[in-house]
Amino acid sequence: MRPESREATEIEPRAISYGPSRAGDGLTTKGGHVTDIDRRTVLASLASGLFLYGPRLEGRAQTSAARPHRIDVHHHFAPPAWVTAVKGRPLLQPANTTWTPEKSIADMDRGGVALSLVSITNPGLWFGDAPMTRQLARACNEYGARLVQDHPTRFGVFAAIPLPDVDATLAEIAFAYDTLKVDGVGLFTSYGDKWLGHPSFRPVMEELNRRKAVVHVHPTAANCCRNLDYAPGVAPGSIEYGTDTTRAIMGVAFSGDAAKFPDVRFIWSHAGGSAPFLAARIEGASANAKDRLPNGFMAEIRKFYYDLAGASNRGAVASLLELVKSSQILFGTDFPPGGSATDYVKALSEMTLLNKNDLKAIDRDNAVRLIPRLAKT
Repeated sequence: MRPESREATEIEPRAISYGPSRAGDGLTTKGGHVTDIDRRTVLASLASGLFLYGPRLEGRAQTSAARPHRIDVHHHFAPPAWVTAVKGRPLLQPANTTWTPEKSIADMDRGGVALSLVSITNPGLWFGDAPMTRQLARACNEYGARLVQDHPTRFGVFAAIPLPDVDATLAEIAFAYDTLKVDGVGLFTSYGDKWLGHPSFRPVMEELNRRKAVVHVHPTAANCCRNLDYAPGVAPGSIEYGTDTTRAIMGVAFSGDAAKFPDVRFIWSHAGGSAPFLAARIEGASANAKDRLPNGFMAEIRKFYYDLAGASNRGAVASLLELVKSSQILFGTDFPPGGSATDYVKALSEMTLLNKNDLKAIDRDNAVRLIPRLAKT
């Protein structure tokens, strides 16, 4: 899908302040990484309450005669504090820096989307500065909670998490669920050179399992592979995101986390990356992991959910349907960089692989089953 190019719109700010920043050692690096000046700017913004909320969008008229019913599980938002923190960093897409609630709701209305579950996208939150990451995660989550409060029937939120800081992550999960009442948690496929399934992340998996969490996993490009020079002009999103999704799926499965923590409801982006196509080949390796995969690799990944953001094409869907039934597939757009909801609806409706009942399940019913409160939208 092609990203839509829209003009940024100005919104009237309303400030909200948080606790004081926690100063730490400055990081003086180049090449898109945080510098001492950048770090002070971000932390000062976090401390001073530079979290600007847009106005409520009360009573917005629908552009379609049909009542919106779809639920978009892969939809991005960009809190102002996050935009400040990620400016100039690798993997940042310009469309994310000009996001507003108005833009999301306008696109949702055109595509018949009742509600979008928003999450943070690349370049994520982690840039090697633990105090800044903790404060940035909190800022994003409080902004997201306010967004849902202002538009309870239009938005839900997957909480931003300060991994790889495990202790901070456990604290943020508790705050996000118990105070902010989030709908789930948003994770990335990897953090630096650690993928999901890494032993150091096990306490997080234990807590997510205890809470029966819905966990949306967004791909990124790991340190190892974001600058590989194998083809001129190819950005990491073209192949590395799908590959990193597959690495993370394998990490969760082969570590034993998938079998040990069955109450974590994983949603993998972009139809599971390359995992559905490679699943049978990967299954062969599970013979060497009987203690962690007693039922094999295929049995575990067939329990997962998969969204169709960036994957509304016949090849991706055909491969995914060989792995799971339509009851495990969810509607997603990757808005704003991923394109419009209308384009996804059109592509899926023209795909002969999916019948009317499949589309009904994918558009809405599967998401409601995962998060029952969405039935009210």
